[in-house]
Amino acid sequence: MTADVQAYGASLDHLLAELERLDLLIRFQVWRARQRADADQGLRTAYIAEDEPEQLLDRIAGTPAWATVPLPPELVKAVQGRLDELSETIERRTAASLAAGVPVRLVALAGLFELGSFEVDMVLACLAPELDARYERLYAYLHDDLTRRQPTAGLVLDLLFPRFDDKVAARRLLSPAASLRKHELLQPGDDLRLDPRVVRFLLEDDGVDERLGSAARVVVPEGSLGELTLSAELRDRLAGLMRSAGEAGDLVLYLQGSYGVGRRSAAAACCATLGINLLVVDGARLAAGGAEEFELAVRLADREARLQGAVLLWQGFDALLAEDRRAQLAALLQVLDEHPGPVFLSGEAVWEPAAALGGKAFVRLELRRPGTADRIELWRAALGADAAAGLDLEVVANSFRLTGGQIRDAAATARGLALARDPAGPKLTQADLQAACRLQSNCKLAELAQKLTPHFGWADLVLPVDQKAQLGEIANHVRYRAVVYEAWGFDAKLALGKGLNVLFAGPPGTGKTMAADVLAGELGLDLYRIDLSAVVSKYIGETEKNLARIFGEARTSNAVLFFDEADALFGKRTQVHDAHDRYANVEISYLLQKMEEYEGLVILATNLRKNIDEAFVRRLHFTVEFPIPGPADRRRIWAQIWPAATPRDRDLDLDMLAEQVEVAGGNIRNIALASAFLAAADGGAVTMRHVRDSVRREYQKIGKVLAPNDFDATGGSRHADEAG
Repeated sequence: MTADVQAYGASLDHLLAELERLDLLIRFQVWRARQRADADQGLRTAYIAEDEPEQLLDRIAGTPAWATVPLPPELVKAVQGRLDELSETIERRTAASLAAGVPVRLVALAGLFELGSFEVDMVLACLAPELDARYERLYAYLHDDLTRRQPTAGLVLDLLFPRFDDKVAARRLLSPAASLRKHELLQPGDDLRLDPRVVRFLLEDDGVDERLGSAARVVVPEGSLGELTLSAELRDRLAGLMRSAGEAGDLVLYLQGSYGVGRRSAAAACCATLGINLLVVDGARLAAGGAEEFELAVRLADREARLQGAVLLWQGFDALLAEDRRAQLAALLQVLDEHPGPVFLSGEAVWEPAAALGGKAFVRLELRRPGTADRIELWRAALGADAAAGLDLEVVANSFRLTGGQIRDAAATARGLALARDPAGPKLTQADLQAACRLQSNCKLAELAQKLTPHFGWADLVLPVDQKAQLGEIANHVRYRAVVYEAWGFDAKLALGKGLNVLFAGPPGTGKTMAADVLAGELGLDLYRIDLSAVVSKYIGETEKNLARIFGEARTSNAVLFFDEADALFGKRTQVHDAHDRYANVEISYLLQKMEEYEGLVILATNLRKNIDEAFVRRLHFTVEFPIPGPADRRRIWAQIWPAATPRDRDLDLDMLAEQVEVAGGNIRNIALASAFLAAADGGAVTMRHVRDSVRREYQKIGKVLAPNDFDATGGSRHADEAG
């Protein structure tokens, strides 16, 4: 029969046909109300007539006044016949429309939220005033109250159910646990009003609910599972799960991993296999509100995903795993358990439900950071073939263990840096890529440590040959770790200890900080000096928390950690005599654990190697001794310490200074700087007199004595006088 029935042209045509049926129901009751109304009574709201109490008592409980007035049987029969005919026509045209692919929003709403025929009529009665203001006056007339222009539960029940027991049974469909209220289709209150988002849906407006704001957006999936930078085994598991979800739909899939590993891309690719959109919800932002606001937001997100016909992706799920968020977590899981179809959760923390998740299966998949080879391909895709030409992507991929999302962000940052440098014809350079990687690395580490900008090179570093060779080996260890660990298979042999822990030991001023600076600059990495005063705490457990934050942030910062004067924190463990000793040893053991877990470069600097606990020494990959420089090394330091622009007296005797002034490089730097200030105050070049006075001040600072006959009054040396 549907072949002979014309389908609706649009969903609005179906709504207008349903409103015609509603008009007939209202007209039927208006006839009754008009027959009962006295000519002088009108719409009474301000008084009660003399005979009204008796009339009220004579009426059957639960029956409106206008429903008690009998109508002519032929009129009742005609109206009922017209209702039946109209209902049948609507049903047939609706079936034809659905068969022709015409969306019928009222039918779709009923299917999405499992609404029965009465609930659909309730929605229709509430929608009518939104479409035509005449319904407000009609409802006021039937209420016998001009101030009540919206439908109420009693009015709609009277319109649809002539029998009192049917009305009582139908009231259960308006309870908070029933679909109309549970899914926020009706607004709370005595008057029945449709939620504005539901009205917009029925009128074919698919904009996301404004109460969710920017915390929710619809994503049209692009790409496929085969295009993801994931292992073949993980892609196969996702494909199998999506096949299962397409058949049953009872799946909660938790995609767990750090920022940028591709959690959203994986969810979008999964949706592409199902042929449906993705509703991405920023759960961390919604969780920042109060408990009631969050529960409402969860219901709105659930409703929005249904209205959009999209799979729900709840990002920032691990924000709910804190102890004080248990109520919010329970509220979310309860709604997700009843949500139709698969659900994606996304977060960084590992989590498994303590109990079964109701009727849904729970699966957690960990998405790991891409390996070096994958990072190279991600860089090539993010930059494009032309921009990537001539750039050493292998060096960047090896130095910065970025995720796919971070690589895309860094590529955009690098283009911006190139444009700022050369607006006319920007061309990416290796320096642009390295600077962009540093900018995209996690910057929260700066809250816990001091960032040092590397500005020294190998030529600035004066050390014995063997120590310099060791520093070169350290740089190679970082530079070629991808080859050894990934390509040559050592990664499978080592569970922990894949990072690099180095000890720099030597007196103050021997170049330990400069060596760390040179290494960071050579590798193109940021250098962070850990402020021990902010790490060590007298309160039990606080030191461990600070260390956990430092290593946690460093893990995503691609930075070199430099613990200066490390013996203050890495000292020898002691015998336990009291609770303080016990907790001090706990801190040291915890630090050992964190060092083994960290995969970056950690440099420990100490003035006294003997103060370092032997447990640390066993875990070190390199120990570099920084000795007090001898005369030859001091001569090299004196020669390069002066900037080219500094005016110097030609009689400045660097050989004599290297021979007589037995101090470390840091002290030589202080002497040269102080001499420059003395010369600037005199308005001339740096002379031996300026150097002599600066040496005397430096000796006073470090507790040494400069003999009166070490330098003559004019700046010459004692040895020079004797030779004369």
